[in-house]
Amino acid sequence: MTKAAGFGEEERAAVYRAIRERRDVRRGFLPEPMPDELLQRLLEAAHYAPSVGLMQPWRFIVVRDRAVREAVHDLFLDANRSAAASYEGERQELYTGMKLEGILEAPQNLCVVCDSQSSQGHQLGRRTMPEMALYSAVCAVQNLWLAARAEGIGVGWVSILDANLLRGTLGIPEHITPVAYLCLGYVDEFATEPDLQKAGWERRTPLKSVLSYDRYDSGWDTEGPKR
Repeated sequence: MTKAAGFGEEERAAVYRAIRERRDVRRGFLPEPMPDELLQRLLEAAHYAPSVGLMQPWRFIVVRDRAVREAVHDLFLDANRSAAASYEGERQELYTGMKLEGILEAPQNLCVVCDSQSSQGHQLGRRTMPEMALYSAVCAVQNLWLAARAEGIGVGWVSILDANLLRGTLGIPEHITPVAYLCLGYVDEFATEPDLQKAGWERRTPLKSVLSYDRYDSGWDTEGPKR
């Protein structure tokens, strides 16, 4: 039996490098807007993501208007104040000292939303797991993120936003779910390690601590992943 051909060694190395060096970028965005053809390539990469039933539930809202971005930034500021208040002591000081978005610095933003009720795909895979529509949209985000890293484009995911207020700002209907609000643009550099790890907020766990075979590891419930 013959095996399907894989990529060449250099091509494989490039794929793994993009995965390893992908970063959530919050600072260092340059004012130069990316060419439209580059943005289209990134969106095409996102559009090639896997989706349950081939439903392709994602929708892309490119946000360039300064006034719109300022309105979204105001939503972030409100949500960020509430988030900061939920921490105490040193953890609160650490939180307030971190930069967690680049909404106004990045020359363009992108909101990825999901139409979970779309008839495309004829409900294949969604009758038992309706959440698969949202998971599919997240796959589109990851595709875009990896393609962006390969193109030298920084991407920052802003999750400190009230989804319902974001709906109002961008005119998103109630039946459509906001999945990701992203900041995109050229950056002055890519960090060698995640910002949250560098700031001391959290550190990455090794693969072996989150891996089991054949059955769920009950130790995860009592001890959590071992570091």
